[in-house]
Amino acid sequence: MPAEDELFSAVDALLEQVAQDDLPAPAERKRLREAAGLSQADIARALDIRREAVGHWESGRTEPRQPKRAAYARLLKGLAARFPAPAAEPSGLPAPAAEPSGFPAPAVEAPRTSSAPAAREPSPPDQAIPAQTPPPHQGQAQGHSAGRSHHAPGATAAPDTARPPATSPAPRRGRPPRPATSRGPHARQPATAPTTAGAKTTAATPAVDPRFANGPLAVVDFAEGRLAAYCPGGLILDIPAKSLPALVEWTLAEARLGAPRLNRNGRDADPVLVLTDAAAMRFGLPARLTDEERRAGRLSEGHKVLKQLEKADWRLTRRGLGPWARIYRPAEGVRRACVQLCVLGWDALDARSWGEAAQLPPADLAQLLGTYADRVMTPCGSTAVTGLELMTALHPPTRAGEPDSDGRRHSEHNPGSLGTQPVQCAPPEAPDGHPLLAHLPRFHQRTPEEVLVEEAYDWARPLTDEECAKRYVVGIDVNMAFAAAANGTVFGLGAPVHAKQPPFDPKVPGSWLVDLSHVELDPRLPSPFTPTGERPSGPAWYATPTVAYAVELGYGVAPIEAYLRPDNGRYLDAWYTRLRDAYVATMADLGSPPAWSRRSS
Repeated sequence: MPAEDELFSAVDALLEQVAQDDLPAPAERKRLREAAGLSQADIARALDIRREAVGHWESGRTEPRQPKRAAYARLLKGLAARFPAPAAEPSGLPAPAAEPSGFPAPAVEAPRTSSAPAAREPSPPDQAIPAQTPPPHQGQAQGHSAGRSHHAPGATAAPDTARPPATSPAPRRGRPPRPATSRGPHARQPATAPTTAGAKTTAATPAVDPRFANGPLAVVDFAEGRLAAYCPGGLILDIPAKSLPALVEWTLAEARLGAPRLNRNGRDADPVLVLTDAAAMRFGLPARLTDEERRAGRLSEGHKVLKQLEKADWRLTRRGLGPWARIYRPAEGVRRACVQLCVLGWDALDARSWGEAAQLPPADLAQLLGTYADRVMTPCGSTAVTGLELMTALHPPTRAGEPDSDGRRHSEHNPGSLGTQPVQCAPPEAPDGHPLLAHLPRFHQRTPEEVLVEEAYDWARPLTDEECAKRYVVGIDVNMAFAAAANGTVFGLGAPVHAKQPPFDPKVPGSWLVDLSHVELDPRLPSPFTPTGERPSGPAWYATPTVAYAVELGYGVAPIEAYLRPDNGRYLDAWYTRLRDAYVATMADLGSPPAWSRRSS
């Protein structure tokens, strides 16, 4: 048994923590910091958190969690004693009752964790809302279980972590979010406390889109009899749903999850619910799929949860209810009713891309996925699938056209995109088994004159003694090298056009049948014109950049034939820029800023 003095010390520590736990209104927090001449970075360093977290506490987007909350409250109390709020100017109206320091009286303490928000107001149709960058709170605010944010892997052919630097979103039409309520005994109202009378007036903080006030996604967990949704930034929502259909209804009607579109012609990201094992079992789903279900990639037909969804008039895509599942109802006009499920126990977060993310506590996982959503986009499948979806999100295939005689708008092709209809590939570009190759004999091995093979050659040789004596080595980030190659590259956006003996044009994307066997290169290096590194022996099919490289080396080329794409454009520029910014931001968070920033500092 602990000694009596130890018991009293423990009680005194609790009383001190409770005394420090009262926080002033968000505007008063900012006033106190500015009055003391401190920056947000100063406070962030003292509390061992990110600077953005301090900004979110001062704007009211998020609330600090223990143990940071007690330390932050102690700091503000000390500042309030030294910099009391100025007296309110006479206005003919009674000033609201408040403590001199701006701290609320303990007797009126409000909830800290949030349950399901009040039913949201109807939002205007998607087309009536202007484009906007993702809200800064997504993935940036401090998670309540960890002192620092985590970072997730990224998308195809580019760095596996991503988010561009946060920018303040433009104001959106619609009503501001209502204050949330909660059942927790230690809960507080998030950011709705009135400003202390006489506090210095500052510029209004740009409003977060009220439709997505709680972030792009939530991790749903069931523990100690409580079903909760963990959102980025430390917010926890109580979930009243008892079944999976009810969970989907709650998400769309009350949770305020999702993310704004990345392009004004695109669509907003659907909310994502990440189910832990405990949450999946709570809703009648198995914690693990059977071997047969795992091979099929979906829950077996006839499962009771599938019947529940069908009875509630919810539908699944042809992929069924698998690790990543879309549950939807047909769109009414431009409004979507769709929720994406991510089931952790079904290997939705493949360890090859996401590492140990699936093993993180719910709050930390929400922070990690929120960071990924903010820097890349809301995950909707594997990192490869998300990378492909990012291309479409940045270059939507259609846009709103001019109104017709009846005043109705119809969609039309969005210039610079891939469009909605698939186009046929060129015969040399077709993979084995493609219908275009049905005329070939079975087991036919195509020669270089029949098939285009553009693969990166993985090659190395032993270093010479002279090279080993050099003072420096050059490191190349292969992922970013491939990503950078996408920037500025012209891609075909339409069907190929066949041409016989055309003059070579490096500005036209396509496939060229050219003989490059005459090109002489350094014998210490592999040939860049074959997938094996051996010198080509005759004509072969090459993509435009490969033929352009031969021309750049000073060699003449005479194409025999070609499949060219006159409809083309720099399709991946925006894709590269977003992933590059995400990579730079993430590497800076990990303590490895880009070389140019190190040189400038």
